Amino acid sequence: MPKNFIEEVTWRGMLHDAMPGTEEHLLEQMRSAYIGFDPTADSLHIGNLVPIMMLSHYQRCGHRPVALVGGATGMIGDPSGKSAERNLLDEPTLRHNQEAIKKQLGQFLDFDSNAENAAQLVNNYDWMKDFSFLEFIRDVGKHITVNYMMAKDSVKNRLSAESSSGMSFTEFTYQLVQGYDFLHLYKNNDCSLQMGGSDQWGNITTGTELIRRIGNGKGYAITCPLITKSDGSKFGKSEGGNVWLDKNRTSPYKFYQYWLNSSDEDAEKYIKIFTFLDKETIDQLIVEHQEAPHQRSLQKRLAEEITTLVHSAEDVENAVAASSILFGKSNAEDLKKLDEVTFLDVFEGVPQAELSKNELTEDLGIIAALGEKTNFLKSNGEARRALKENAIAVNREKVKEDYIITEKDLINGQFVLLQRGKKNYYVLRFVN
Repeated sequence: MPKNFIEEVTWRGMLHDAMPGTEEHLLEQMRSAYIGFDPTADSLHIGNLVPIMMLSHYQRCGHRPVALVGGATGMIGDPSGKSAERNLLDEPTLRHNQEAIKKQLGQFLDFDSNAENAAQLVNNYDWMKDFSFLEFIRDVGKHITVNYMMAKDSVKNRLSAESSSGMSFTEFTYQLVQGYDFLHLYKNNDCSLQMGGSDQWGNITTGTELIRRIGNGKGYAITCPLITKSDGSKFGKSEGGNVWLDKNRTSPYKFYQYWLNSSDEDAEKYIKIFTFLDKETIDQLIVEHQEAPHQRSLQKRLAEEITTLVHSAEDVENAVAASSILFGKSNAEDLKKLDEVTFLDVFEGVPQAELSKNELTEDLGIIAALGEKTNFLKSNGEARRALKENAIAVNREKVKEDYIITEKDLINGQFVLLQRGKKNYYVLRFVN
């Protein structure tokens, strides 16, 4: 017997709406459910994590998850909440993106085992590409009235928006194409449930309507809430844009920092949604955090769990070590363990000067490095005074006036970190 999926996602705050009868339907036997993902990039971002976690919990409860890559719908653009249509992707790009997305989903879903509920990956481009327009309007379009389509919030909101320049026919038909996906999977993959964000309710119920009218069957719908941040800023965005799951787009250090910087209120919500920790463990963590909020134990555990899930335990160790560079008692050896990307992430926004490596062979004294070569300090005289006050460090280690910077000081063969006092940093970058 499957575990109670509805119960699981409800206590985690992941259930927004469910069609009547869904819970009973899922308790009867193993069922297949799908969620669609947009393949317009070769990486998902943390905005996709709620549906990913939904599918993962679904599989853990004994059901079969189906991840649909929207190769066809991704070419159109979904009107819900978006103001612009998407670019047309060629098929090789689409396939590349699909494989990259499958790899990321594989961190959360079991695609490879022989288990009865092993996950499946499908692409709606495979069944839509040979579907002619005439066939589609004859076999699908005639079953749904324009009145029905116009009544959907995603359409009404878009048409009534002050900034709206209207909606193209392409976008208007999006709900029909998504609805047909559900019908296709119902018929061919024994898929009786579609899940998605709360903004997808209209599109999902169009699918259940097609299953009723064309498939003479019953489809079910579940939506999860759209995640918001307590300060009103958009979840999933940082100063640099999206927080991606691909470490080449968002480094594990920045990924870890995003979660570590959550507010207390958000961390309490996120730890239920973005980890697989059980209720007892989470309740205990929340109590501990409330007793000593300054220790940020909730944020630390959240960042550790989700970074391990998306990346690895090793990446978490590196991110924790990197985080302590600015705030802990790190030394030159700790700095030298940082890879180039993480080093630049840690010291993002710190002023830099570029010098030639030739200068290292010409005895680069610390006074020149602080003063005339970089203007980190206003003058050589100020540099001497700071050195006499024991306020200057090279790679986190205090130095005197006679210190010479050499190749031995280089981090990743190119960086030297200068520091005055506790919080004033300066990065020297040596190039050939």
